[in-house]
Amino acid sequence: MSNVQLISSQRRPAQMLLKNFIRGGAVAIQRSKAIMIQLERTKFSFLLCLGMSIMACSVIYLKTRILTEPKPNEVSPSCRPFSNTCKPFLLGTKKGKEWHRRDCQVQKYILNSHLKCSSLTKDLHFITRPLSQEEEKYPLAFIITIHKELEIFVRLLRAIYMPQNVYCVHVDAKAPWEYQEAVRKLVSCFQNTFVSSWSETVTYAGFSRLQADLNCMKDLAKSKIGWKKVVNLCGQDFPVKSNLELVRYMKSKEWRDRNMTPGVKQPVSMRYRTEFQFLEIVGSHVAQKDKSLKKQRPPHNLQLYFGTAYYALTRAFVNFVLKSQIAQDLLEWSRDTFSPDEHYWVTLNHIKGAPGSHIDGGWAGDIRAIKWRDQEGTVHNGCKGHYTRGICIYGMEDIPWIINRNSMFANKFESNTFPEALDCLEQWHRNKVLNQTIVPLEPSWLLATQSNSSSSYFNSKAGA
Repeated sequence: MSNVQLISSQRRPAQMLLKNFIRGGAVAIQRSKAIMIQLERTKFSFLLCLGMSIMACSVIYLKTRILTEPKPNEVSPSCRPFSNTCKPFLLGTKKGKEWHRRDCQVQKYILNSHLKCSSLTKDLHFITRPLSQEEEKYPLAFIITIHKELEIFVRLLRAIYMPQNVYCVHVDAKAPWEYQEAVRKLVSCFQNTFVSSWSETVTYAGFSRLQADLNCMKDLAKSKIGWKKVVNLCGQDFPVKSNLELVRYMKSKEWRDRNMTPGVKQPVSMRYRTEFQFLEIVGSHVAQKDKSLKKQRPPHNLQLYFGTAYYALTRAFVNFVLKSQIAQDLLEWSRDTFSPDEHYWVTLNHIKGAPGSHIDGGWAGDIRAIKWRDQEGTVHNGCKGHYTRGICIYGMEDIPWIINRNSMFANKFESNTFPEALDCLEQWHRNKVLNQTIVPLEPSWLLATQSNSSSSYFNSKAGA
């Protein structure tokens, strides 16, 4: 065999191997293409199914939201009509017209997990800008202690809310988790509103009630908002005066530089509260200890006073309460007393060196309209709702007395027993607020509209 033939015979196997390799590569490529096509088809099917699932879920969600989430900006036929007793008090009522509430599911709206802050102020009719320079230059601080009645709290906050003010909300630590979360969700939508940095498990007539206010005071003392006076509220209060009226009342000659802590020297009938030791059963009640054990005299030989737990205090006085050794000593001494918030503030306000002290104030300062059972026949003509712990839960027929009294706030209301009473006072108050303002009104600020014209009140005010 020649060399040429030998070389040729050696090349044939190599060529065959190369051809087989190329053929195998082509087959592999074809298989890969087939696999890729199959994957693309699978991917397309998956994406199609995913898209259809998202669309289906979206439709179900939107339908559910439409059915369950109220539309506060529309007049709701399911809302309670205003009582005939209320109608004479609704300012701006046109002859032959009826008022219709725009929303009646405030609590349901707040509990909705899809709540958006961007729409909350409009949907719930919060006032979104100062209504006068006078109010803007005199911001107020509010302490609100709550543990129940979510709907009343929301409506209370809506009634007193102004963007120049600041609000500290103390939520009772024993309140249900859902309640606490709903409150936190609501206040997070406002830069000037917050939940207190520390929560107490509040006991009726216990030291914890006083401590709750002090917790908020510590937070408010750090606020960059230059508030002038602080007012404390509970979750069943409702304002009677407008924010403008509150500012003018606080700035009046009588109260400009003074604290409001209505009260008198401790009556004999109230001495047992501070002469004997009491034990706070956390979250339950306050019980007297051994009746043979008496407390020592108050520190610094202070004269004790007895008054309401509600006040209007200057910022300088709040700083005094938080830093003064006298105030701190009285606070520690008060830990085992009964209902210490009814002697603490008023006693400190009778110290001559305290900022804004009012030595001869007595019961001056009309902070609360309250119908006490034991004042029936003298201060008022009886409770038209019902009494709880000697305090009237207002009914509809109590509203004229509240309005004519014109206190700063009224106490107490319940949403389940006499809801129409709160409806009436709320609408009366909002109408008054909007009638007093000099700035252009926003349609969303209206809580109710009159029949046959969804903007009759707004138009009449805007054209005035």
